[in-house]
Amino acid sequence: LPQSLTQALEALSYQEGVTLFMTLLAAFQTLLYRYTQQEDIAVGSPIANRNRSELEGLIGFFVNSLVLRTDLSGNPTFRELLNRVREVTLGGYAHQDLPFEKLVEELHPERDLSHHPLFQVVFSLQNTPIEALELPGLKLSLFEFDSKTAKFDLEFHLWQDLETLKGQVVYSTDLFDQNTITRMVGHFQTLLESIVVNSKQRLSDLPLLTEGEQQQLLIDWNNTQKSYPHNKCFHQLFEAQVEQTPDAIVLVFGDEQLSYKQLNIRSNQVAHYLQKIGVEAESLVGICVERSLEMIIGLLGILKAGGAYLPLDTSLPQERLNFMLEDAQVSVVLTQEKLLKHFQEFSKPIICIDKDWTAITQNGQENPTNCVTFENLAYVIYTSGTTGKPKGVLIEHWGLSNLVEAQIETFNLQSSNRILQFASLSFDASIFEIAMALRTGATLYLANKESLLPGQPLLQLLREKAITHVILPPAVLAVLPTESLSTLQTIICAGESCTDDIVKRWWSSSRRFFNAYGPTEATVWSTVAEIKSVNEKPPIGRPINNIKIYILDNHLQPLPIGITGELYIDGDGLARGYLNHPELTAQKFIPNPFNQQNGARLYKTGDLARYRVDGNIEFLGRIDNQVKIRGFRIELSEIETVLSQHQNVQKAVVIAQENVSGDKYLIGYIVPNVKTQNIASLLRNFLKEKLPEYMVPKAFVMLDYIPLTANGKVDIYALTALDTPNYSRDEAFIAPRTPTESTLAKIWAEILNIEDVGIHDNFFDLGGNSLLTVHCLQQINKQFELELPLSTLFLNPTIESLATSLSSKTDFIPSSPLVSIQPTGSNPPFFCVHPIFGVVFPYYELAHHLGKNQPFYGLQSIGIDGETPLTRIEDMATHYIEALRSVQPKGPYFLGGWSFGGWVAFEMAQQLQKSGEEVALLAVLDTVAP
Repeated sequence: LPQSLTQALEALSYQEGVTLFMTLLAAFQTLLYRYTQQEDIAVGSPIANRNRSELEGLIGFFVNSLVLRTDLSGNPTFRELLNRVREVTLGGYAHQDLPFEKLVEELHPERDLSHHPLFQVVFSLQNTPIEALELPGLKLSLFEFDSKTAKFDLEFHLWQDLETLKGQVVYSTDLFDQNTITRMVGHFQTLLESIVVNSKQRLSDLPLLTEGEQQQLLIDWNNTQKSYPHNKCFHQLFEAQVEQTPDAIVLVFGDEQLSYKQLNIRSNQVAHYLQKIGVEAESLVGICVERSLEMIIGLLGILKAGGAYLPLDTSLPQERLNFMLEDAQVSVVLTQEKLLKHFQEFSKPIICIDKDWTAITQNGQENPTNCVTFENLAYVIYTSGTTGKPKGVLIEHWGLSNLVEAQIETFNLQSSNRILQFASLSFDASIFEIAMALRTGATLYLANKESLLPGQPLLQLLREKAITHVILPPAVLAVLPTESLSTLQTIICAGESCTDDIVKRWWSSSRRFFNAYGPTEATVWSTVAEIKSVNEKPPIGRPINNIKIYILDNHLQPLPIGITGELYIDGDGLARGYLNHPELTAQKFIPNPFNQQNGARLYKTGDLARYRVDGNIEFLGRIDNQVKIRGFRIELSEIETVLSQHQNVQKAVVIAQENVSGDKYLIGYIVPNVKTQNIASLLRNFLKEKLPEYMVPKAFVMLDYIPLTANGKVDIYALTALDTPNYSRDEAFIAPRTPTESTLAKIWAEILNIEDVGIHDNFFDLGGNSLLTVHCLQQINKQFELELPLSTLFLNPTIESLATSLSSKTDFIPSSPLVSIQPTGSNPPFFCVHPIFGVVFPYYELAHHLGKNQPFYGLQSIGIDGETPLTRIEDMATHYIEALRSVQPKGPYFLGGWSFGGWVAFEMAQQLQKSGEEVALLAVLDTVAP
């Protein structure tokens, strides 16, 4: 350290009545506090331990280790911290005779060979001049040596050399590299220089970064300013594209397609119709339309009318849909006739884009005029909320415009690109996909749910349509076969954290792979990294155009490279805030300390991140109680709040855990008022009435009490340490009996993250879904060297039935569409026809609800395993009647169907009656009258 700084530190120490060691120790603990944001810091320090006169003439090593533990809470000034350090240090000196080993023995800390007990960081000051040693008859010399191995994580050793302080840092190379330590030494010196200038500053205000680092972190790496049409709305950018490429194909759905001009005309007609019933700027219009050309027509029509769209997903519980409609004060709902039943309690205008199309086409085809500006709302997306109810995020047009222009530059988009529309409209990734195509002259490919199932259906779609660009979550990329896709040019991984395994699966020199990050509150994406190597954890990259990223500590101070902090976002994509939640908006959208313009804001993401040396950002997890599962953002407290509303729940805690492959799942810990049978099933069904399926815990654990930490908070570590199941089973467990059953059980256990799988356990009851079905079949095919079709698990959902089929070496291409979901019982069998996506796993919950005495059969589509599908409802009905007669040759028959399945069931009933059979029941669920 410079002589002037050394002298200033000595003067400060004298002024404050402390030793130089105390001042330097306080500065060092301040450095650790600023790095870790921990307020309780223990540092080890050696002491000579020669405080008795009788030891002065003895040769020997009497050094002891002191643990100097300092409380840095309350963000004290450095002068206040000096007083605390003085008391701690004097207390340590007073007890220096107690051997460190004895202290460890008495305290019984949890021992771990990976670190030293009680402290892992050492600080020392050698303030006694080292003089030449002279003993009679001996010549002594001092030799320095390199121990090669660090005994602690980090050691700071200082000594006085004439008029200056010098130092040495010893560190574990498993934890730090030389560049990190070099920066750390620079930060220590910066702190010392700040302290001597003003010791009355609070610890958080003491400058830490060098001037060069401030320039790099705050300015250079945030130099993202680019011009874009910020005063234009997204639909206006689309209209400009229509002028450039009117005859190019913009939408493809199955055998249907629209040109840019046709899409513009139809969406204009919808817009004029909406304007006539009062839609204008800031009007919220609910859109509930299945994947189709009409979905995009309706969305564009809402924007062109001047309104903002609110996506409504019929897979959500009705209670949640009703809440969203009421909370958002939706003025109009745009839907389809077959979905009308979901809006029976909605008293405002409802437009059916199919039934009312004739009336819609009577309106003008020209671009409508409206008073909407780039500062008006474009859409509202509801995300999970901490209060037990979802919260609406308000996104304005300028964020969409910036998103589009950044996409064009980042992904080098061309009019020849074919972009897949994969995400649900209620997920903001959908507008990311839609914007990529509609602004660039490219083609957007839509598909029904069955074609988007990860596995062969999605792979076949990508090939047949020669898709060039996809945006897919890691959960899909993890199970999608990596077979040759020669036309696929760009993969964008988004929605949740991307792993190095995903990169290794999909990275290729012949295509580009991106990892994108961004919260809904920042208009879909904020940073992006193009991954060009498979040898490291993929970063989330750098900020996109007109976005700035800050990684800050708890006091909004910027953190150095490599130090973990909270990620904050600034720029032209921030949401207006949360609908009807001004307090939450003020809490999450805070004044920007780095921008003095009036109204400048930062969005507080709650995400932990750090800068790498090259300027890329690494995502490290969450600060709060929020998780992402299968790309969906979940506030665990929302689930806990709903659980607490159940009459038999006294206390509830929900946490997310990971299996060995990194997949997250939810576990609910419950203190019940009364312990009853089947409580797990009761709670699961209760939640399904109020929350989306992805928010229902996979398992419930009953406890007498919830463990708490010393400060009264829930002890998450104690909960995760419990030997708890990850699935709540209501029936007796029967272990596998044969090698085939054991192998299958092991595969299921790994995929479903369940320790014990019984032969009668149902794959879908254990938490299986479409993604896990694909993954499971891949593993079974690999283990048994087979090529089982997708229907295998639907036909054989238990270990016992699947093992029997494998052992019999039967042909797995099903000869019958009949799926035995619940074959036993004395009641007449109930036959349910598949919905539009062809599979019957949605009926498993219904079968479970009807009970063990009700035989239940599903009828799945011909074609999901590669066969030629039936295309006429009459042919489907005839084929399915042949199948059900193999179980029940004569009536009376009990038939049912959900959505599209209701039409087929109706046709089956007509054919059976014409043949003289009795149909005792025809149950249609969510089906438009044929």
